Amino acid sequence: MIKRIKYNSPVVLTFTFLSFLVLILGYITRMESTYLLFSVYRSGLTDFFFYIRLFGHVLGHADLEHFFNNFLIILLIGPMLEEKYGSKSMVIMILITAAVTGIINVLFFNTILLGASGIVFMMILLGSFVNIERGRIPLTFILVVVIFIGREVVEGLFVQDNVSQLTHIVGGICGAFFGFNKRWNI
Repeated sequence: MIKRIKYNSPVVLTFTFLSFLVLILGYITRMESTYLLFSVYRSGLTDFFFYIRLFGHVLGHADLEHFFNNFLIILLIGPMLEEKYGSKSMVIMILITAAVTGIINVLFFNTILLGASGIVFMMILLGSFVNIERGRIPLTFILVVVIFIGREVVEGLFVQDNVSQLTHIVGGICGAFFGFNKRWNI
């Protein structure tokens, strides 16, 4: 039976399993490991862990609900994107999006950022480019921008919560950049 199960999307599945292990480790350490390694926040550039956190924050999640909300979408969209763009490109896009969202948070906010929601929004916008034709902008891309990014702008302006709407917007911008730039299909 196990021989019939295929590890069909290695980057997406590995990302999912690593994030789940980080969540379990967080529960075991009462979130100290998550704070130390898997959340990005302002700290000195000489702090070795800052560079780990800059990329690792996308693996950290506050709780199971936070994890499930992100990975339900990642597991739905990610395999299709990994098949289209390739595993190497997906790793590069995830790392760039993690770094960009982490740097933006550190530069403009004095908050702790963790979770894969920037990656989720990158994948959502990138997914609207899967069937793109040369010289044409997909209507799905326009609708996704209006619905998802528009909602994040409105919530960022009018809703006070612990959600980083800017991270969602920046992740979406990264996805649009990758979608418009064909060289990501390595």
